[in-house]
Amino acid sequence: MAEKTRIIEVYEKGGTFSSVFRKFAGSKSDYNKSDMSLLRKLLSNEKARMLNVIKVKKPKSLYELAKFLERDFKTVRDDVMILKKFGFLDLIEEKSGKRKTHKPVITATTVNIVIRF
Repeated sequence: MAEKTRIIEVYEKGGTFSSVFRKFAGSKSDYNKSDMSLLRKLLSNEKARMLNVIKVKKPKSLYELAKFLERDFKTVRDDVMILKKFGFLDLIEEKSGKRKTHKPVITATTVNIVIRF
């Protein structure tokens, strides 16, 4: 897999922190968010654990990921959608019998956090 870097810039602006999310290094599509709670949501311990489980155990579906994590399916799905929105992972649709499953796959191999004052 090719190296892909996720860049998150945090900077001080008028006594508060703001952040800029870039999909990948060199990409023109930026996510401008002034709310630091989004950054906290994005970089929580549970999401780090989730990314590790996806990397190591390679679950075949979101349901299997929830089982590996021993967490509720809905909360796992919500966390996956946040990580997907910011380019950390992608969902690959696969057929399993008559059902469609969504296999989580990591798309970013590196995360850079830059804090500017």
